[in-house]
Amino acid sequence: MTTRTLFEATRVGTLDLPNRLVMAPMTRNRAAADGTPTPIMSEYYAQRAGAGLIIAEATTPNAVGATYPDIPALYDDRHVQGWRAVTGAVREAGGRMFLQLQHGGRIGHPETSGHHPVAPSPVPFPDPMHTPSGSRPPVVPREMTVDEIHATVADFANAARRAVDAGFAGVEVHAANGYLLHQFLGQDTNRRTDAYGGPVAHRVRFTVEVVRAVADAIGAERVGVRIAPGVTANAMAEGDTEAIYPELVAALAEIAPAYLHIVFADPDQPLFHELRAAWPGTLVANPVLGWGGPLPEDGGKAAGERLLAAGADLIALGRPFLANPDLVHRLRTGAPVNQVRDHGLMYTGGPDGYTDYPTLDDARDTTPRTALATTGA
Repeated sequence: MTTRTLFEATRVGTLDLPNRLVMAPMTRNRAAADGTPTPIMSEYYAQRAGAGLIIAEATTPNAVGATYPDIPALYDDRHVQGWRAVTGAVREAGGRMFLQLQHGGRIGHPETSGHHPVAPSPVPFPDPMHTPSGSRPPVVPREMTVDEIHATVADFANAARRAVDAGFAGVEVHAANGYLLHQFLGQDTNRRTDAYGGPVAHRVRFTVEVVRAVADAIGAERVGVRIAPGVTANAMAEGDTEAIYPELVAALAEIAPAYLHIVFADPDQPLFHELRAAWPGTLVANPVLGWGGPLPEDGGKAAGERLLAAGADLIALGRPFLANPDLVHRLRTGAPVNQVRDHGLMYTGGPDGYTDYPTLDDARDTTPRTALATTGA
């Protein structure tokens, strides 16, 4: 049996990839206030086109699903035009892109979206929310009606069609990290007693319906799904993780999307191996690299190789790609990696901490000039 490597060509769906490294979706808050992608976003993603696959940041399929200020959207023609410039720049640089679709559910605020947030149940987020006018107390979300659930499923499908029109190779349905689909999965955030709440078979229904509708709209080979078993981001408390995900994965497997993407995948956990065995298609694994701490000196290479050995097919890295536009080259050659600078720069807007991270070539260009200056030559 041949050992897979991070740097060999592979395939996901009908898309040929030059390597197994995926740039994970990361919210960066650089879109216009109306959700339209901006020119600096084209520069940012094109800089990172060496990834086998880029999964662009979380993008809302409707207005009420907006999470934070200046996140991108995809429910209007102006959004399509903005994203088309991004995908064109990445394609010109030799890259390939999927787009992550995300509805915030209770992670939202009227000052940001202009709408009262909706969720499976009226369970508020426990912490203040970041809005255009600063930190504000959370609001109690309104429980979605069944008609609103069906309309939201349709919004995801329509956004997927727009994504293909905008030049994306496919979309990733975000069912992780405490946003709407994840809220339906968890016992604490989903206290419904109808067909979308209660037993696990009911709580996975909404996610399955969204993925099926998106697959019907653009083809299952263009669809990925992101899940986060046991992850407590955004105050999630699933309650019965070991029961949720085998059932969800079995239902998703019947739809046969192009890949399943597991957040904070841990090869030491039995659930990871259970899901790998149950998933018949491509598995994307996002390793734990110590969120909030420094990046490992190897940029996550060893963690990625360990997950490949445990059965993953592709390795998704977030912060390493954020700080290293040429990450694939650095990992391939063993070069040192840039560390992420001030955490706040991820979200402040503008080029600082966004498009100004140096490549190895940039470093080489500046080193001789520095040396000459210090010797007085």
